[in-house]
Amino acid sequence: MTIDKLLARESIRATIANYTIAGDRMRIDDFLSVFTEDAILESEFVPAQDAFRYEGLEQIKQWITRWRDGLQTNETPIHKATFIRHHLATSQIELIDRYSAEGRTYWTAYTDIGPDHAGYYVDQFRKTNDAWLIAHRRVRLDWRAHNSLFLDAVTETR
Repeated sequence: MTIDKLLARESIRATIANYTIAGDRMRIDDFLSVFTEDAILESEFVPAQDAFRYEGLEQIKQWITRWRDGLQTNETPIHKATFIRHHLATSQIELIDRYSAEGRTYWTAYTDIGPDHAGYYVDQFRKTNDAWLIAHRRVRLDWRAHNSLFLDAVTETR
């Protein structure tokens, strides 16, 4: 493996971590900074009430803004958790060429109840300027606790 490949993989790992931290902390600008302008963020293999698809930064921004704004009101809470922390586990990154890569990363979300839900991301990355950004993220849900604090969360962001 070359130094360039190691640096590319490490940059992609930083992008994955930045997505997670920005999303958990509802830092919208930081969250958006990990995506390409034409990015797609969608769910796959989830129950119908959890399905979503957003294309382009503007749609992704509107969606994450609804999450943040919904947490700041008591009218329609997005979820019942006082905190959310996504823990990343195994991450496999395959460099396709100098400007594209694919990845798969396992995650578990912890809330007030402990492990709340878990799944994995299937990603396509694109090198834009000096950064590796998410061009397409598929969020797949493997498991959810019977008492998950996020049961209606996706529905509340539509």
